[in-house]
Amino acid sequence: MVKPKKHLGQHFLTDLHLAQKITQALFDTPPDFLHIVEIGAGTGVLTDFLLYNPFQLPLTVVEIDTESVHFLEKKYQDLRANLTICETDFLAFNLSQYFGNQPLAIIGNFPYNISSPIFFQILEHKQVVKRIVCMLQKEVAERLASPPNSKEYGILSVFLQAFYKIEYLFSVPSEVFNPAPKVQSGVIRLQRNEVEHLACDEAMFRKIVKQGFNNRRKTLRNALKVLQLNERLERTGLLDKRAEQLSVQDFVYLTQIAQENKK
Repeated sequence: MVKPKKHLGQHFLTDLHLAQKITQALFDTPPDFLHIVEIGAGTGVLTDFLLYNPFQLPLTVVEIDTESVHFLEKKYQDLRANLTICETDFLAFNLSQYFGNQPLAIIGNFPYNISSPIFFQILEHKQVVKRIVCMLQKEVAERLASPPNSKEYGILSVFLQAFYKIEYLFSVPSEVFNPAPKVQSGVIRLQRNEVEHLACDEAMFRKIVKQGFNNRRKTLRNALKVLQLNERLERTGLLDKRAEQLSVQDFVYLTQIAQENKK
């Protein structure tokens, strides 16, 4: 069977031991999901293991590359009872519309150039996406899992950690890919927490987080000066800190005060 050509930006995982290790990370604890979605299956290295998952959960592959889709359809033509292949862009794939309220897990070797948009898409469907295991550029993986008071901690770290527990699992060397990327990779796992909704206006929360980190060298007093903050907030001492020093709950509190000032 002829494998799909390697397109610009694609790096196919070739190490079967690592592929098995990545898929096993999805099932280290009993699943709180009923369906698995794989993003960008390529030649099916992860798919091979996902099809035989220990809980016999159905798998949907979302693959944008037509050549890869044809390859996967031929490869799995006798195993389609538990597999659905969707030729589409994940960024345009409406999880809630396709799966309804069915709890999902997402897995994949995320394309490095669109990993952040993928996570923003996941956040749009955070009520149904319960667990994520993914491989990313190592620096991005470390950033998402970083706690406050670290230079890696940033906007997407806060947004995701508001709704997910994030673990950095292990690093992946470049030589296990074909072609080998110029950067190292890392695998992380995200597990949905118990927070259904933030205790504040989420649109304003996102605005405050973005504004704080876009001026991360400044104290929040200067970074957020466009907001009219009251004396109560001044007494918290938070305005003397920089964005990277604040936890998710600190940002929620700032947002609550900002909301009061809008009333």
